[in-house]
Amino acid sequence: MDGDPAVESELDSFSLILPLPFRIAFILVLGVWAWGVNLHYLYLLKIDVPSLIKYSSRTSSPLPHHQRTYALATTITGPLLISLFFFWTLTRGNPAAVLSWDIIPQSYLFLLCLFFLIPYKRLSPHGRFRFLTTLKRVSIGGIAEAQDGRFGDILLADVLTSYSKVLGDLFVSLCMFLSSGKSSTDKPDRGCGGTYIVPIIISIPSMIRLRQCLIEYTRVRDNPQKTAATGWGGQHLANALKYSSAFPVIILSALQRGYDPNRIALSETGLFRLWLFAVFLNSFYSFYWDVAKDWDLTIFSPSSSHHSYAPISPSFPSSLSSDPLSPSFPSRQQHPYPYGLRPRTHFHTPQIYYTAIGIDLVLRCTWSLKLSPHLDHWNDLEGSIFVMELAEVVRRWVWIFFRVEAEWVRAKSGGGAGIGEEVLLGPLPSRM
Repeated sequence: MDGDPAVESELDSFSLILPLPFRIAFILVLGVWAWGVNLHYLYLLKIDVPSLIKYSSRTSSPLPHHQRTYALATTITGPLLISLFFFWTLTRGNPAAVLSWDIIPQSYLFLLCLFFLIPYKRLSPHGRFRFLTTLKRVSIGGIAEAQDGRFGDILLADVLTSYSKVLGDLFVSLCMFLSSGKSSTDKPDRGCGGTYIVPIIISIPSMIRLRQCLIEYTRVRDNPQKTAATGWGGQHLANALKYSSAFPVIILSALQRGYDPNRIALSETGLFRLWLFAVFLNSFYSFYWDVAKDWDLTIFSPSSSHHSYAPISPSFPSSLSSDPLSPSFPSRQQHPYPYGLRPRTHFHTPQIYYTAIGIDLVLRCTWSLKLSPHLDHWNDLEGSIFVMELAEVVRRWVWIFFRVEAEWVRAKSGGGAGIGEEVLLGPLPSRM
């Protein structure tokens, strides 16, 4: 902490401006803003997200949920900006000062935790309590029944998988802060606490989703009233396999980082090729699931261009009947739906869906940068790691729009069922 030149030289210019604790805080706060934007835009599309996640506010506030989320985001953003201002003023890019003032960003992370615990009425206390209750349930791999908010549990658990590396960095930051002779604003020691502690933490969100999928499989299997429509639960097992495919990637990445030829019966090249196979499988399996299962798009279906659609609110023509048996209901010949989409959509143009598919594919494959001899070192820079973590949060933000929209379409087309009845990963009806 005394400005040792050997230590100071390890701090790059990016870490001098935005050290690890502030990077963690930035991504966490950004997530709250992103959720507010999700709620806001879906609200404009008349998609009732609170009803899908079974959330009913106990407050009498006339403000819609997205405005209350914006209020919470604003409240936690203010102290972050103040902390950054004081940190930059005190350190002025000096490495010794950056190492000495790690108390400032760590204090903000502590304050951020308190924001979700303090029972302050103006900060959406019921919403924060619901978040903590759901987090407590999903943290052990639990999942509510459909009528109790199953969909909300799935959304939160999936978001946690996108924050897995951020959670790993949060542990690293705390470990370095509490370790003697270390500073949390120093170059991150991702081996802090042991070689495999951080990989285990990173794998926990995938373990959570894996257990949730297995619970859903047993519910379907043990349901005495299951029908051909509900199936035998095979899709839940396939979803569990998707989350399982993340573990080889995490393990092989850890082995590459701490490669020891005396302990690993593989050359570095062989280990890299094994990792490459694992990450390729995980990325493209996950991409397929995002598009075909989570979003219910038909781009991977051979007959996807032979269907038709009749858009519902807000773009459903008011002069036409929504009853499929009515003469005024749009015919299949009148409304062939765009290639790769589905019978009912809420977003205004097909290009939005195609763009989302492209974004999901590109951000699922950021690992491919390691294949370039000119960019392979880019992955080891702290600024690059931050951009990768940020890109995954952005990908999940885009994913939420279409995941919620697909669930809304399922709920509204469930054979006369209300919003409370959810169709779990099932195909959409071809006739709406």
